[in-house]
Amino acid sequence: MAIPHIANFGNSFGIASGVTIFDTVHKGEIITSNLGTQTISDIVEFNKFEEAVKDFVLARLGYPTVRVELTPFQIKTAIDEAIIKFSYHCPMWTMNIAVFNASCGIGLYELPSYIIDNINFVAYQNGLLGALTQAGTLESDFFIKYITDFYAFQNFNIADYYIFQTYLEMVRKVLGQDGFWQVINNRYLNLTPTPQYTPEPVIVEYRALDSNTIHPAYRNWIQRYALALSKRILGEIRGKYQSLPGPQGGTTLNGPQLIEQSEREMEKLDEELLNNMEEPSLPIIY
Repeated sequence: MAIPHIANFGNSFGIASGVTIFDTVHKGEIITSNLGTQTISDIVEFNKFEEAVKDFVLARLGYPTVRVELTPFQIKTAIDEAIIKFSYHCPMWTMNIAVFNASCGIGLYELPSYIIDNINFVAYQNGLLGALTQAGTLESDFFIKYITDFYAFQNFNIADYYIFQTYLEMVRKVLGQDGFWQVINNRYLNLTPTPQYTPEPVIVEYRALDSNTIHPAYRNWIQRYALALSKRILGEIRGKYQSLPGPQGGTTLNGPQLIEQSEREMEKLDEELLNNMEEPSLPIIY
């Protein structure tokens, strides 16, 4: 097992500050590996992005005109849950690229959690990834045989070409000529076959939200979902008592109404995320 050294191409999600892939200064404040890890005894600190979400939540709940009985920790949990949910379903425009150099004889590499948690694809031994290569190679022979056997170079369209790509990819996997990757224990990236050269570039595609580039509509979705979650928490707090004693009969609390509003808003936001924002599933090539 090794910690990979970052290649000259770097990491689109941050700026390299050292020699390994862990030595990256993130451009934005959203680091998914830090979400949902705080305890009630920790000092709650909001970054710039979280401050904007927190202020949105408090303002929509009536603060400072009315008192909002939420602690910073409770608001932080709502923000974390909203970001986690959106990050899981976020569209492909949040794609990032990291390139590191594999070493000869080492096939297992530890990657940062923000990459390994959101990994989509790994291009390894990318010299074999092109479909059309020099005459006399395995790829060229299979291309000629496949086309002549089934189409004889007539009426060949893009769908046929995609079928050929799928067929060729399967042949490469079976014959062990193409690079294969898998995630081990949600921490390590395993490359097969083991690299035979140093350095050998490995391209990793992964999703990561950058608070500096996130679309305003998606930022607003996170704000609204955090608001709905905060209403749920506040409704449960106020629902402990029907009313508070005071002059002229006291004050009636709106706990049940807040919970009902929260459920309706979360259901609507879930539909919006799944129907309008989440990308369609991509075909898997074996």
